[in-house]
Amino acid sequence: MEKLFFYDLETTGTRFWKNGIHQISGAIVIDGEIKERFDFKVKPFESAIIEEEALKVANVTMEQIMAYPTMKEVYGQLIKLLSKYIDKFDKKDKFHLVGYNNASFDNNFFRAFFVQNNDNYFGSWFWSDSIDVMVLASHKLRKYRSKMVDFKQSSVAKYIGIEIEEEKLHDAIYDIDICIKIFNFINNLP
Repeated sequence: MEKLFFYDLETTGTRFWKNGIHQISGAIVIDGEIKERFDFKVKPFESAIIEEEALKVANVTMEQIMAYPTMKEVYGQLIKLLSKYIDKFDKKDKFHLVGYNNASFDNNFFRAFFVQNNDNYFGSWFWSDSIDVMVLASHKLRKYRSKMVDFKQSSVAKYIGIEIEEEKLHDAIYDIDICIKIFNFINNLP
């Protein structure tokens, strides 16, 4: 059984050890079928540095993110969600983490989120390796890369014919839908 945890984060900056998460969104996909979507808004941890530029990118305000549910509340909801699909005590039952550029960015923030919630057992839920859709796309589209402006998720999506609503970009739940479409496109290429 293939269990995929597609996810995207919006953060208060680019340094996982100083900045926090303010949105965790994604989809649970089991054997190719979307079982559930999720979209958690998160108040960053108490000492998180919140950079104004990061808030602008995500089109949120300080007032909004400070009114979000606490990390502890969201962590509890997340664990409840994971527990519906994974037996954390079964070492053979785990999710593959899947995202766009997640290997170099989101994964570190996500692991830190667990540690900040006093949970050192991230590996009970997820395999240690992850699937980075950007890396998959880079491999499959390497012959066309020189024709592309950049390799941002939205640029890749447009290049392969996925319609993008620019004003919705950097909302994690929208971004994950684009990621899933790219993933499915790439997996259907020879």
